[in-house]
Amino acid sequence: MGYDVPKNKDAFLKLCEEGGANFPYSDDVSILKESVKVGNKIAPNRIAYQAMEGCDGTADGAPDTLTKRRYDRFAKGGAGIIWFEATAVLREGRANPRQMYITEQTHDDFKRICTDIKETCLKENGYEPLVFMQLTHSGRYSKPDGIPAPMIAYNNPIFEANNPIDPSRIVSDEYLDRLQEALINGARMAESAGFDGADIKSCHRYLLSELLSAYTREGRYGGSYENRTRMIRETIGGAVQATGSDFIVGTRINVYDGFEYPYGFAVKEGEGITPDYTESKQLMRDLVAQGAGIINMTMGNPYFNPHVNRPYARGGYEPPEHPIKGVERMLNGIAEIRQEIKEVPVISSGLSFLGMVSPNVVAGYIRDGGFDFAGYGRETFSNPDTAKNICENGALDASKLCITCSKCTEIMRAGGTPGCIIRDGGTYMPIYNQYVLKK
Repeated sequence: MGYDVPKNKDAFLKLCEEGGANFPYSDDVSILKESVKVGNKIAPNRIAYQAMEGCDGTADGAPDTLTKRRYDRFAKGGAGIIWFEATAVLREGRANPRQMYITEQTHDDFKRICTDIKETCLKENGYEPLVFMQLTHSGRYSKPDGIPAPMIAYNNPIFEANNPIDPSRIVSDEYLDRLQEALINGARMAESAGFDGADIKSCHRYLLSELLSAYTREGRYGGSYENRTRMIRETIGGAVQATGSDFIVGTRINVYDGFEYPYGFAVKEGEGITPDYTESKQLMRDLVAQGAGIINMTMGNPYFNPHVNRPYARGGYEPPEHPIKGVERMLNGIAEIRQEIKEVPVISSGLSFLGMVSPNVVAGYIRDGGFDFAGYGRETFSNPDTAKNICENGALDASKLCITCSKCTEIMRAGGTPGCIIRDGGTYMPIYNQYVLKK
């Protein structure tokens, strides 16, 4: 069954009635134009462009032509925060041969693109955005040479089914110790490259995210809450100590996985996939105590339960629920957990399915203290001017609206360089034809 993203309030209310969902709503979206203090810096508005991976870097991990084009468009779009895409800190942790990879050799390339983003936004919009680098290890999704080379925290029958990954691919505690140092060093390099902050990525079941649900793992990184959260806690604490007081260390983090215990984080044991945010709330408090200056919350796994973290209108995957329920779970869950850490700003996720009313819904949440930033992902591929449209016109541009078809994701899954084939077809339709349609 297919849906249309809402083009107006009436269509939105109809979707809510169909799906049995409820959201705050504000006709006045001017709150999104407000500046927000993040650490010792200021984000010029409340709109964040999420980390959208383009899989289009050079072989050594530096930004390439399409990368520069994308971030030039993002910079002109006027977001208060630009969350630069997943950037590996170890070669074996790259998700594909074109994933960003920060090293001493590529450091200056990242410095140039960060400078370009800020200068372009300043020239076009009169201000500089905050730019964060997302530091990652792809874990079970590692594919540095184009061939799957998973590195896992533990074997997971939900994902592996009848084809279990060789237990020799389970990373050792000693490897995780080295990864922690690599992530901390990545934060140092991001700071010296001019980025305002670093995200220690712990979402969507990449390695650090998987560790949060490592109930069956033995050793210092598995079993208890203290052990399962050790990696993210100690890495954030170490990155804070290794960088200056103006550098902001944060995380884009899963606060709920949507998989049954013992293979999912923040679920009720013995109750299927019912959310239980007890550990999520404790972890948020612990991360702030370690010095985290911003939290970017998300849920689910785009490979196995995409309806949880990016509900979409139509496509090859048949979700088990009305997509508006996934948005409701995401936003209400974030708003609930956010109450535990009111001292640091929080970025939302999962907005694209809300279509034209997304600014109104997030304005309602922000007004009510649910979170601080509207985090846009796929919408930025479709319309890089999302922030400018909202701040200048009070609404999105209907002609550039993301229709949440997830064709961009199809390209990435097929090994290509993702982008919007609907609104940016001149660049990305040939790529879609080549990698997805094989023609």
